[in-house]
Amino acid sequence: MLQIIGTALIASFLALIVKEQKPNIAFLLTIFTGSAIFLFLIDQIYEIIRMIEEIARNAKVNHVYVETILKIIGIAYIVEFASQITKDAGQGALASKIEMAGKIIILAMAVPIITTLIEMILQMIPS
Repeated sequence: MLQIIGTALIASFLALIVKEQKPNIAFLLTIFTGSAIFLFLIDQIYEIIRMIEEIARNAKVNHVYVETILKIIGIAYIVEFASQITKDAGQGALASKIEMAGKIIILAMAVPIITTLIEMILQMIPS
């Protein structure tokens, strides 16, 4: 955690200093730092995914549902990352479009799970 905070603080200070002379370099530094922070977290992300899959296996949850949920979570994080980078570049309107596209993709991926849940609920309700 200290590596992430330290990296972010150093990059922020450097970006502020460089931004006056070379705003493009400051922006690239910000993108590089964001990517480096993500790479710091790869091992932890892998462990979380492994634990979720193990819990699902023990609970005898269909692997397709777990896989879909993990994909949805991944898309949400990627969309957030891309949106923040786009906002940093001063393109707020484009960032909004990225967020909207992410929400639509997530909804489309969630439809089979939602359909299954509704069918299960309807089967539990007495006629």
